[in-house]
Amino acid sequence: MTLLKFGALAVCAAAVAATGTASAQEVNVYSSRHYQTDQALYDNFTKQSGIKINRIEAGENELFERIKNEGANSPADVLLTVDAARLGQADRLGLFASIDSSVLKERIPAHLRTSGWYAFSKRARVIVYNKANVNGDQVQNYEDLANPALKGKVCVRSGSHPYNLSLGAAMLTHLGEQKTSAWAQGMVANFARSPRGGDTDQIKAVAAGQCGVALVNSYYVARMLASNNPEDQKYMKSITLVWPNQAGSGSHINISGAGVLKTAPHKASAVKFLEYLASDDAQRYFADGNNEWPVVASVKVNNAALKAMGPFKEDNMQIGSVAEQQAAVQRIYDRAGWQ
Repeated sequence: MTLLKFGALAVCAAAVAATGTASAQEVNVYSSRHYQTDQALYDNFTKQSGIKINRIEAGENELFERIKNEGANSPADVLLTVDAARLGQADRLGLFASIDSSVLKERIPAHLRTSGWYAFSKRARVIVYNKANVNGDQVQNYEDLANPALKGKVCVRSGSHPYNLSLGAAMLTHLGEQKTSAWAQGMVANFARSPRGGDTDQIKAVAAGQCGVALVNSYYVARMLASNNPEDQKYMKSITLVWPNQAGSGSHINISGAGVLKTAPHKASAVKFLEYLASDDAQRYFADGNNEWPVVASVKVNNAALKAMGPFKEDNMQIGSVAEQQAAVQRIYDRAGWQ
């Protein structure tokens, strides 16, 4: 597999367009997934199909801008990224082609796909709390984090981060604007500190007693559970994980996903790549490589960290509806002061 720089890929695409000799046996993937373990995913696809993958990695905003600037001559075939918020943004920009694949429809549950993009792995937004200063009964639901009893105890990353925007979108769908606004205001009133850092920082802050409870993505917890670092093991002994809203809608699920671009020069090969991502082999790579869950229900994984976190009820909300609510949620967060 070749990892190409933007400039080199653009030159290559221009040459292909000029000569009309584009090879059908390649796929150009623009990816904002920065997990080294994905290398095995790509290598296995090429081994099975004979189709070469040319991949570039960058932040999603940079990729969106690049695709926009390249226009009809873009060499990009597939956009692969994390979080429904980002996939929804790409869809609103008109980047994705509509795909009619019986394989994808059969393998990927209806609530985890749209006409333009598909989920290929799942992660949950979970609660972690410090057993020494928070009663677990107080933090069984996302809504509980707005309870005045937790004043000065909540840690969380920025309200503009897609992870929190997607959770807010799910709550907006379930609760409506008034209750979601009240929840966001209550969250802000309970902050132990101004939002900062990533989800690992929130876990460490809870373990250190700097705050009592935090919202984090599940794979960060699994990563630390699987760590051989004594410091990480010490952190994990101080916290407890909660699968929120088990008596109601279930824990909020987000995804990694991909779509084929409208201007893709290798559409047939690009669809084959997406169909491969839904295969048993690829689904296991997602789970074992980044401690996520497969979207294909029949695929079983043997991941000790995921097993240690236990079973849970997940929210089966249509992932496309989550993506559509981002702007409304951002306005709610802004009014609440969740920066």
